[in-house]
Amino acid sequence: MFRKILIANRGEIALRVIRTCKRLGIRTVAIYSEADHDALHRWAADEAYLVGGPRVAESYLNAERILEIAREASVEAIHPGYGFLSENAEFARRCEEAGFVFIGPDPGVIEKMGSKIEARKAMIEAGVPVVPGIAEALPGLEESAELARRIGYPVMLKASAGGGGIGMKRVDGEAQFAAAFEETSRRARQYFGSGEVYLEKWIEKPRHIEVQILADRHGNTVHLWERECSIQRRHQKIVEEAPSPFLDEDTRRRLCESAVRAAKSLGYSNAGTIEFLVDQDRNFYFLEMNTRLQVEHPVTEQITGLDMVEWQLRIAAGERLPFRQEDIIREGHAIETRIYAEHPETFFPSSGTIAKLTLPRGDRIRIERGVMEGSVVTPYYDPMLIKLIVSGKDRAGCIRDLQAALANFTVEGIHTNLPLLGRIVRHPAFESGTLTTSFLEDHLIPKPTA
Repeated sequence: MFRKILIANRGEIALRVIRTCKRLGIRTVAIYSEADHDALHRWAADEAYLVGGPRVAESYLNAERILEIAREASVEAIHPGYGFLSENAEFARRCEEAGFVFIGPDPGVIEKMGSKIEARKAMIEAGVPVVPGIAEALPGLEESAELARRIGYPVMLKASAGGGGIGMKRVDGEAQFAAAFEETSRRARQYFGSGEVYLEKWIEKPRHIEVQILADRHGNTVHLWERECSIQRRHQKIVEEAPSPFLDEDTRRRLCESAVRAAKSLGYSNAGTIEFLVDQDRNFYFLEMNTRLQVEHPVTEQITGLDMVEWQLRIAAGERLPFRQEDIIREGHAIETRIYAEHPETFFPSSGTIAKLTLPRGDRIRIERGVMEGSVVTPYYDPMLIKLIVSGKDRAGCIRDLQAALANFTVEGIHTNLPLLGRIVRHPAFESGTLTTSFLEDHLIPKPTA
């Protein structure tokens, strides 16, 4: 096992990694930007180094400076967390070239899965169902419009290098296609450095269900069951739960087996997530693979009793998985809500100082956070502040406890999405498990009438 690692991240996920490292006796090195001078993760680690200015390009995306700190601190490995450099194949490659273990999959796999077009091709080769569409980068506008006509509207335009819900555009008809094609290509170049886009058939009212996998470097791959992540805003998840209330056992088995088959076909190692769209008839289609730890990993930990960060570390250190698929028992239910610093109606980020923070407490409540009273929320980083996870014997009990927990959750000084989360978990459609990726639009944020 490692003696000392650097955490190339901030906030809640940095603190989460530090907690497991402390339990395992691993020393930790934190990095912090000028804007994070007083951040909790800086003080929780055994050592901390200023990485750069407040902007991400100056700090948490500054690979050269991060590697310089790793050398100065004499660490053995680098944990990227999620976001920032976690799915950057070049950073993973540079870590290895510099003599540090990158706590994640091999750079080549990150690269392949980072291209949605290449990922789609790989899944087709592995025999994993994919959404009907075009598995190549789209050519010019006229040819692309013809391809869309053949597939049939509505269609979804997607950035090949995209992620986090950015670079996706639904197109309902031919009259909208030209403008949507130009906008998606422009955003793809702006956010991801590549204007390549591809085309998929729009799946009406799908669910977003993903499978967590673990794979060691000795050929052993297992799944840790699935998570339902259908409730989203702007294609980004805000409520996640495990297990899915929608899947029957046969669909669950086939879905999880497909995820394992996908990971094995890639020669994957470490933690990863295969994401699927599931239609109303329980047909499922590969969406993308996240080659890192997921924000929502706590719900999987709650139903399996496994520490995901620990197994990331053990796999990266060369250890074998000591359990087989049949050893991983799914027990109970867990639901996570993400508390964002944002206006609950517009989703615009909210900056300022947290004047008051009251957290719910209870045996079935788990809090993951990167802030406290007095913390300054800046405009430089992702606005997620805290994750509230509730677990119990069944979904109905979890919902009751979650409703009470959100009612006893207070954040003052900035705007948050707590009012919206409270409305979601009390909605009859949520309580019945009738979830789709358009849940907010269908039930809580109706489209304006003409």
